[in-house]
Amino acid sequence: MASACVKSQTCTSRMLFFFRITSLKTLDLSDNKIKHLGAQLAVLKELKSLNVDRNEIVAGGLEPVASLTKLQSLSAGGNKLGAPTTTTALPSKLPSSLKHIKLDGNAFSSFPLQIVSTHMTKLEKIDLSNNHLAAIPSEISFLQALTELNLDHNVIVALPASIGQLSKLKTLSLKSNQIRATSATYDDEKNPQPLPASLFSSTLLIDLNLHGNPMTSTQLNEFQGYADFLARREKVKSKDIYGGALVNLDVCGLK
Repeated sequence: MASACVKSQTCTSRMLFFFRITSLKTLDLSDNKIKHLGAQLAVLKELKSLNVDRNEIVAGGLEPVASLTKLQSLSAGGNKLGAPTTTTALPSKLPSSLKHIKLDGNAFSSFPLQIVSTHMTKLEKIDLSNNHLAAIPSEISFLQALTELNLDHNVIVALPASIGQLSKLKTLSLKSNQIRATSATYDDEKNPQPLPASLFSSTLLIDLNLHGNPMTSTQLNEFQGYADFLARREKVKSKDIYGGALVNLDVCGLK
């Protein structure tokens, strides 16, 4: 597999050289000072993995990514895509080939709607940790291939009922958010659970991390559907292995 790693000292000249390698499959441009990806990126029609972590990419700076029709992995953590608040932070249409997208630490105050588009049918993993997200759009249900969702270190208070439609979801991390139990009884219309019952009963969820949220394990145990989640985890038992991955079998990080 053709791959290239371009670091800061000779970034410009090396980039111009690598753009001539049109068969390139992997490109690592992390730890530079890039603000906008150049239009030359569009010539890399075979590119499957792009890493631009820890640059200075601003809203609109990823626009050339839209033309990479074979891209499967996009890692753009630690940039400035969400600051200031903008709806055009990402390309208007991301490649439908994407399976993994990592956008941690970008100061997003709202969930980028370009991710939850009906054409993102192959997306399996999302990392939007360390942002300023307060809510998740109901359109999350469009991502029917999603298996892992990392929303650590945001300010989320609740998840939409539609998250229960993610039938393949196995791992959900919500560490250090603002999810709390506000009532002893809940009503789907007037007072919905912050974590909907369908999340526990209608998905494949087996690994849930709620460490650092203002609620207790006792309160979590009282949520509707939680018993289904526990029963599913019980099948894992002592080996702590699910699909080849280590599974945390404590009470979701709560005390």
